[in-house]
Amino acid sequence: MESRWNHNVHYQRILLDAVPKNAEAVLDIGCGIGTLTRALRHRANKVVGIDLDEASIALARHPTDKEIEYIVGDFLSCSFARQSFDAVLSVAMLHHVDAVAGLRRMRELVRPGGIVGVIGLARDDSLADYAVAAGGLITSWVYKAAKGYWEHPSPKVWPPPESWDSMRVIAARELPGCRFRRHLLWRYSLLWTKPSQPR
Repeated sequence: MESRWNHNVHYQRILLDAVPKNAEAVLDIGCGIGTLTRALRHRANKVVGIDLDEASIALARHPTDKEIEYIVGDFLSCSFARQSFDAVLSVAMLHHVDAVAGLRRMRELVRPGGIVGVIGLARDDSLADYAVAAGGLITSWVYKAAKGYWEHPSPKVWPPPESWDSMRVIAARELPGCRFRRHLLWRYSLLWTKPSQPR
């Protein structure tokens, strides 16, 4: 499964590389069938994946994944056994919820010095956006020809409610100092380190 390719899988390496060294516990929000969750096994002692979709969690669970805990639930209201995580990550999840509420909850769940990492989708809203999207289309064709394309079975939301510009503004406001980068294949990455001391 981990050899399959799509636009989400293409960018998940950004999140894997951002996980702090010697991480004790990592949370994957909107984990779906566990593509990122399983990859995180080598980055932390304990990995927790949460998703609202019971069918996806059923596909994610495997008896050999003893270091992974899967939860069917809503991360916005779930009372996790751990009070905080070294990394709180999500791929293609944030546009399923209110972006402000989602980022605030992720900010609460990460420990001081830990990271919030998001691979997200946003809506084209300008001529410049459509120009970038056209470039992405060509690049996507090249990757699909070389790697094939895996359509994941988890629920989808389209179009994303936030534009690229509004998402950038929300991210900067809710996670001051975050690194927000738009990528060619219709995704953005967002990385933020929680200050070790309260501001």
